Amino acid sequence: MRVNDGSRNFATRLALVAVVALLLRSVFPAADPPWNPSVGIVWHDEGAWVHNARNKTLFGAWSQDEWNPMYVAPVFTALEYLSFATLGVGVRQARLVSEIAGFVSILLLASGVRRLAGRDAALIAGALAATNYAYVMYSRAALMEATMVAFMVASWWCYVKAQDRAVWGWVAGACALLAFFTKASSAFFVGALALEAAVTLLRPTPADSPSSRKAALATLGGLVAGSAVAVATFVAPNWADYRFYNWQMSVTRKPSYALRSLIDRLTWFPILHDIFTRMWLVLVAAMAAVLGAFGRWPSTAPGERLLILWVVLGAMELILHDVGNERRFVIFIPALVALASVVLARDRRLMPPALTSVSRRRALIAAPVVAFGFYLVMGALVRVAFLYEVRPGVRIAAVLALACTAVVHSTWPLIPRWLSARQWSPAAGLLVAALVVAGDLAQFAQWAAGRTYKNIEASRELGRRLPPGTTVHGKLANGLSLENAIRPIFVGPGFGNYEDRKHRDDVRYILTYVAPRTGYEGSVIQDVLDAYPGRTIIMTFDVAETTGGHDRAALIDKFGGREREEAGRPRSAQD
Repeated sequence: MRVNDGSRNFATRLALVAVVALLLRSVFPAADPPWNPSVGIVWHDEGAWVHNARNKTLFGAWSQDEWNPMYVAPVFTALEYLSFATLGVGVRQARLVSEIAGFVSILLLASGVRRLAGRDAALIAGALAATNYAYVMYSRAALMEATMVAFMVASWWCYVKAQDRAVWGWVAGACALLAFFTKASSAFFVGALALEAAVTLLRPTPADSPSSRKAALATLGGLVAGSAVAVATFVAPNWADYRFYNWQMSVTRKPSYALRSLIDRLTWFPILHDIFTRMWLVLVAAMAAVLGAFGRWPSTAPGERLLILWVVLGAMELILHDVGNERRFVIFIPALVALASVVLARDRRLMPPALTSVSRRRALIAAPVVAFGFYLVMGALVRVAFLYEVRPGVRIAAVLALACTAVVHSTWPLIPRWLSARQWSPAAGLLVAALVVAGDLAQFAQWAAGRTYKNIEASRELGRRLPPGTTVHGKLANGLSLENAIRPIFVGPGFGNYEDRKHRDDVRYILTYVAPRTGYEGSVIQDVLDAYPGRTIIMTFDVAETTGGHDRAALIDKFGGREREEAGRPRSAQD
């Protein structure tokens, strides 16, 4: 059988996208994550989250102290252990899991978009995801986000394939649960998949194929069967630890559910972080897809509906729990990229013609969602003028969003009719995607040119100073543990060796920041420091975390040993 030129050209271009994706995730694997500007990666969290996998590899047992994130992230822990057991413990090996997960997610995303919207849309989706600066950087860090999102993309891809072969629905459900057991903040996606499948099963639309109900039933079966296996093999046997880490530590300890807190999270959503600003054109196209779905929902394919639910329920989950950490927004990148690609290459217009037939009354029902969509777009843009001030960005974006919503609904359906009147050319969609890709590559080039290796060098220097098996107190000990064989004793607020933090005389050393300030990694370490007033700094290390890039970590002797040795510069009074 001959392969036609179109298929051959598509395969060649997709292979080029894959090569670029792989290179961006694999070059300079030991370099520090970006710190000027940051994308929200906290480098010393890498050692903390691979703690149990490192324990098992180096010391033969998963649990060595009272910090056991394997109960939060068992899938991530297992994958990290596989990397360590095969290749040894190190920064590169720890990051390999995220690198592979991020790369695979791009191939799956492009494949799924091709089934939804054709080859051009698939190439655009692959290119946008391959080069998205934040997505690249989280795929280079030994944190859970890249692996969690990769399982979400895999679940979505399986659900798209299940429309033709229902058996893939079982795999879709299983992958959604793997995402949850990689990081529980993907619970919204499990809900989105279950909701989409349940609605398809009970109220199929004209867009659903004859096999769609079978796919929905198989997906629900995969969720139920996978949940039963997870409960029987992991959750129930470890219920006390599982409940503590996933409920008391992750839910009840963190968010406030007061009305004021919910309003703050709602209004801060596009303002606090750079992630939507960095991908603004993608955000605009994706929001057009989400809002346009109100007019064409009956003709929207199941895979596209799941993308929209992914964005909507993901936003609700963050507003309910936490928008303060930029890493939480990584969940949106593949879904926004996929929706934007559909708009740019398949629809080739911002609004579907079907939207113009929606009555003004029905349009008013959707006004709050429309206003929030405008607020996201406006907030991501106007925040640039007030990078370190939240209030002005919130107020200006809110005024603009309300004004846009009022204009749209007061002139309904004039603006949707204008936006849907004619399609742009395929070349125009490719040009917009090329501009976004060029901007992301420029950001990567800027990081690469100024990259540093301070954190890995600090970890190696610590290993030269302390013999294998030495216990060291503090979260930063976890962060600096990947290039040596120390035994870090994590201390967290209310968990992780918290109760005995002031009485660990069996642990001689402490590791903490001294610049930008003492105890920068968290206030709990100050309790440990205060409990040992006779402490002495033995040596300091250059590390890179804040935007200044001139941070210092200190190895401290709790008991004031006479030996005092510094790395880099003489110890100042501030140290």
